[in-house]
Amino acid sequence: MKLSGSVIAGGAAALLLGLSLEAGAVELRGWNIHVEDYPVSHGMERFLEDVAEKTDGRITGKVFHGGVLGSQPDAIEQVRLGAIDFGVFSLGPMGQVVPETNVVSLPFIFKSIEQMYRVMDGAGGEALGKGLEAKGIVALGWYDAGARSFYNSVKPINTPADVAGMKVRVMNNDLFVGMIESMGGNATPMAFAEVYQSLKTGVVDGAENNPPSYESTGHYEVAQFYSISQHLIIPECLCMSKITWDRLSPEDQAIVKAAGRASADYQRELWQAREKASMETVLAAGVKVNEVADKAPFQAAMEPVYDQFLAAHPEMTDLVTLFRNAE
Repeated sequence: MKLSGSVIAGGAAALLLGLSLEAGAVELRGWNIHVEDYPVSHGMERFLEDVAEKTDGRITGKVFHGGVLGSQPDAIEQVRLGAIDFGVFSLGPMGQVVPETNVVSLPFIFKSIEQMYRVMDGAGGEALGKGLEAKGIVALGWYDAGARSFYNSVKPINTPADVAGMKVRVMNNDLFVGMIESMGGNATPMAFAEVYQSLKTGVVDGAENNPPSYESTGHYEVAQFYSISQHLIIPECLCMSKITWDRLSPEDQAIVKAAGRASADYQRELWQAREKASMETVLAAGVKVNEVADKAPFQAAMEPVYDQFLAAHPEMTDLVTLFRNAE
């Protein structure tokens, strides 16, 4: 494996961290892609505060917000090496390193946000945690990154047939392309920064994202139908380097694990408040919001996507079954 310069440079930090641990004091370095005033960011800060309090200041740390410690792929490698101690990572891109996490990128794998919480806090999260740990990453808690729903400039979407013929921007992932094509739509992968102008000029009819992204980007100004389908619910992981984890005493591991779970609960509350505020903004602007009453036809339409995924990854069959059958 060829490592980037930022990953190699992080090796020295790992050695310094080892010295500080031997001296009995631990100072953790945290990676975060988001700006400082964001639900994820506040959750990470709460995590550090909780750990410092419960360890009487023996374990402290700092979160480096805004991706200043590198891109997510680089940061994941640095966590695996112990150069970065912890971070919050989307499980979408994590699939490049931990194949098991690709399961949560399957459309409609979760039935709702509340069900996602139950699955990730239970058997599903435990299963993904094993895959992460095998790659040198310890899961401490599962953060909420919202549910992605459809929005467009044409009409409300209530059934898969409403997507037929529609040009829909998606993230650059074969799973998401297949999702739109399975409903008869025309999937158009493109950079997120290009979506507003593409919606405005009719290059695409619609896109899909969570309410804060739909609102904060101004997409609601040019695509005034928002249909709550929650077709993709991709959680994020508050993760710690296994190298750092293994250097902690069992007592401190228990404190860190409990603080991670508590910070996830806190972050979820903040995220839900942020989503509510975003929905209030778009409704006040005249956006026509509808909730998809029956998701079963959409779920049925995704069978070819699942078939293709499992044909390529037969070893994931039991894991997919676990998530699909979870209550």
